[in-house]
Amino acid sequence: MIGLILGILEKYSNKYLIRTFGARGVLWTAWIGTPIHELGHLIMCFLWGHKVSRVKFLQFNSPDGVLGYVEHFYNRNSTYQQIGNFFIGLGPIFSGIGSLLLGMYLLLPQSFDTLKSEIRLHVSFEKLDVNVLKTVGDSGIAIIKSILTPENLLNPLFWIFLVLAVCISAHIGLSKADIQNSTKGLLMIFFVLVLFNIAAGIFQLDTLRMISRITEYNAYVIAFSSIAVFLSLLTFLLSFILYRIFINTRKL
Repeated sequence: MIGLILGILEKYSNKYLIRTFGARGVLWTAWIGTPIHELGHLIMCFLWGHKVSRVKFLQFNSPDGVLGYVEHFYNRNSTYQQIGNFFIGLGPIFSGIGSLLLGMYLLLPQSFDTLKSEIRLHVSFEKLDVNVLKTVGDSGIAIIKSILTPENLLNPLFWIFLVLAVCISAHIGLSKADIQNSTKGLLMIFFVLVLFNIAAGIFQLDTLRMISRITEYNAYVIAFSSIAVFLSLLTFLLSFILYRIFINTRKL
């Protein structure tokens, strides 16, 4: 869901940038956002045993408008590699969020420390209930507040981080091909989980603790994703404002 939202924001941000600056307008953000996007696919390919045949981190003159790609293949008889399709498709989300956190750690260490404290406070829960969504929402707000502080607004490193973060977030979304690739792996994950639940029932295994851990991990991912969603929304608003200024200027 997060990937879909980011993908929609990316699509419209790029559309307004292209309408304002021409076909190369998207390169204002792609110079760093696209390589990090493709790096996410590449790392996941290595982790899940896929063979990489070709990589393009950034290209400027593609006739179909594709800015980058990772071509890979896998053994269709391998359950592990089939599951890997899901994570390879989601790779840009992991590399994008990881890059945002690394940038904050290097450029805004105080905000990073505040973020860690807040995220532990808001995403710590021991049972699964309706309060999970509330804790995730609270953590997202806490993260944004930890970045937009008066001290940071006066810090030159904050503005460097903001430029880099906007570029990364503008290309963190999943393409149609990414989503289709993830769907292949999702079907295999579903099949494996069905078999696991059957085995857990036969051997009377306690799966609640495992499910709780997985859910807590997902909550962390969603909470950190709020940074990318916020910055992607900011990129969309900036691109739309620039587009409106461009249109109004042409009318004069």
